[in-house]
Amino acid sequence: MADFDRRTALKGGLTVSAVGLLGTTTFSAAAVAAPGASEPKIHDTAAWGARPPNGAIEVQNHKPTYIVVHHTVDPGNVTDYTLEHAYWASRSIQNFHMDTRGWVDSGQQFTNSRGGHITEGRHRSLEILRGGTQHVLGANVGNNNSTCIGIENEGLYSKEDVTPALWDSLVKMVAYIASQYGISPEFIKGHRDFNSTECPGTVLYDRLPELRTAVGSLLGSASPKADLPEWPLLKPGDTGPRVRTAQELLRARGFAVPVDGLFGQSTKDAVTALAARNGLERDLCGATAATDEAGFLGSDVWPLIMRPGTDTRALKAQLAG
Repeated sequence: MADFDRRTALKGGLTVSAVGLLGTTTFSAAAVAAPGASEPKIHDTAAWGARPPNGAIEVQNHKPTYIVVHHTVDPGNVTDYTLEHAYWASRSIQNFHMDTRGWVDSGQQFTNSRGGHITEGRHRSLEILRGGTQHVLGANVGNNNSTCIGIENEGLYSKEDVTPALWDSLVKMVAYIASQYGISPEFIKGHRDFNSTECPGTVLYDRLPELRTAVGSLLGSASPKADLPEWPLLKPGDTGPRVRTAQELLRARGFAVPVDGLFGQSTKDAVTALAARNGLERDLCGATAATDEAGFLGSDVWPLIMRPGTDTRALKAQLAG
C-alpha cells in the first residue's frame, strides 16, 4: 500500500490518491483539511500496569493509512464501566496476546472500554501518535499492519450495539488519530475490510458510515463516500446468490465444490485451503478470545478467486446488490 504525507498535501490543497488493498481512492485534499481535534483522555501503559514487551517495539518512519475499528469479543458486554475494569481488560488483552498469541505486546495500539475509558495498548503508541509522523507497528490486522492503526472496542457487537459512552469515546479517539495523521474519514475501516473476520461485529460495522460522518463533523470536513462497495463477508451456513457466485469462482480455480448457494463443509474446506495456500492470517478478531473463523470468505479471499481481468467495481456492485 502506498504511504504518503497527507499533512503536506493538505497544506498545499492538492489532489491525492491512496492505493491499497481496498482500491484506489482519489479525493481533494483541500476538501478534507481540518482544524484539528483535541486529544481525549488516554491512559498510558504505565497507568494500567502493563508488562514490559517481550521484544523491540517497531516504529516505522511513515504515517498509517487506515484507522481500523475492532471488537474484543471477550469478556462480552459487561456492565462494569469503571476505570479499574478498563485497566483489568487492558491487562487481560496483553496477557492473551503475549502468552497465547506469542506477540511481543498487545496487538492493538489503543483500547476503548464499554465505560468510555481509552487506554494505550502497545507500548509507545501514545508517544508516537502525539508526534504525528510515525507509526507503531501492531499485530491487529493480518498482512496489513504496516498501514493500519487499530482500536479494540471492549465487547461483542455481532447483535448488540455499543454503549453510548463507548461510542462517544470512539468518535473522539478516531477524530484525534485522523487529525494527527491527516487521515480522511473515508479511511476509517473495520477489521473485516482487510481480513475474513466477523470483527468488529455486524452492528458496529454497520455504524461505520455514522462514525465517518461524526468524525468528519469534528474535523470540520465532509465525509466522502468510498468509491467502491466493500467485499461481503460469507460464513459457513450462509445461503444465497453471493454464495453461489463464490462457489462458481472457486470451481473455476479448481476446487470441487457444489454450486448450490449453500456454504457447506466442502466450500468451507476450499476457502480454508485457499487461504492457507496464500499465507493469509486468520482468527485475529477478538482481543481475548480464540474465535474460530476458519473458512470465512471475506475481503482478503475474494481477490484470490476473481477471474483474471474481472472488473472489481462491477463484481463488488453485483455482490452488494
